[in-house]
Amino acid sequence: MVGISQWIAGMLWKLLMRSQPCRLCSFRKMLSAPKYTPFLASFTYTTDNQSNRENKRTVEKLYKLSVDIRKIRRLKGWVLLEDETYVEEIANILQQLGADETAVASILEHCPEAIICSPPAVNTQRELWQSVCKNEKELVKLIEQFPESFFTVQDQENRKLNVQFFQELGFKNVVISRFLTTAPNIFHTPIEKNKQMINVLQESYLNLGGSEVNMKVWLLKLLSQNPFILLNSSASIKETLEFLQEQGFTNFEILQLLSKLKGFLFQLCPRSIQNSMSFSKNAFKCTDHDLKQLVLKCPALLYYSVPVLEERIQGLLKEGISIAQIRETPKVLELTPQIVQYRVRKLNALGYRIKDGYLAYLNGTKKEFEANFGKIQAKKGRPLFNPVAPLNIEE
Repeated sequence: MVGISQWIAGMLWKLLMRSQPCRLCSFRKMLSAPKYTPFLASFTYTTDNQSNRENKRTVEKLYKLSVDIRKIRRLKGWVLLEDETYVEEIANILQQLGADETAVASILEHCPEAIICSPPAVNTQRELWQSVCKNEKELVKLIEQFPESFFTVQDQENRKLNVQFFQELGFKNVVISRFLTTAPNIFHTPIEKNKQMINVLQESYLNLGGSEVNMKVWLLKLLSQNPFILLNSSASIKETLEFLQEQGFTNFEILQLLSKLKGFLFQLCPRSIQNSMSFSKNAFKCTDHDLKQLVLKCPALLYYSVPVLEERIQGLLKEGISIAQIRETPKVLELTPQIVQYRVRKLNALGYRIKDGYLAYLNGTKKEFEANFGKIQAKKGRPLFNPVAPLNIEE
């Protein structure tokens, strides 16, 4: 019995060992494995190693302000390695402006590099931003939304001169504050360069037949819509205008295109414009004169790249819309395929078939479409006659 028990135990042991890898084999496999570290393991190791090298005082001060340290480690962990930081000082500046604990924590989480900005530089920045903000409450709101713009504290003297220059041009402070948050690069540009670009735009406007009386209004509107024009070179602006003139556009038509495209035309090179025009000419099978009329109706034909135009035309064709309909209402190309599909479905639900009608109902902004849709809906639900109205019957 003992022998049988030993035999059974031995067999069970062998079966058990077969189901598990041999330690020696496992060791050999480990030695023969490729000599690289998995990405996740490397990331974890780096994070742990970084945690050991972090500035403990910085981390503790951030914890006291209820800042999510994990978020900082994940996004910009290098900030926590800095020897010199100003956590308390930056928090105090924000609190003096009226930022509460939640706002301070949110700002530092989204822009942790704020804690390595020197307090004097941040105070100078605060004074500059306050000069164009209504009050401190509005300033705190802007900092929450655009912390990186606020805590970019280089070239402060140049930034100040540019703010003053824009004020002298006639820009309202609310517009300048928008520039500071959404187009901060134009304030890093040397003021001489910005002045030169303004002169080029003014000269171009007058050369295209614009009146000196309307020049200031035109310029302010153009830059309000697209301040990034100032980042272009004067040569590129002149090159674009000359190219449009070579294509047969009159000075008045070019001014129209500039206004409708909100100045984005200056950010295009002649080659890209030429490619878009050539594609449109082939797609719509039209003459140069007809193409120019299409562009004047829908200036976006110059702005959109060939792949975008191709995608939008194909999207319209899939919905049963013909090339002839697109030519009649080219502004429909300003709609993405997703928007077209959504609007066609809504109109079809009312029994209005786009491919048999006009594209005007499909066109326009969201607000314009909803207004047109409401009119169609009301018309569909209107009775054939008013049962309450008296009938004119001749006796």
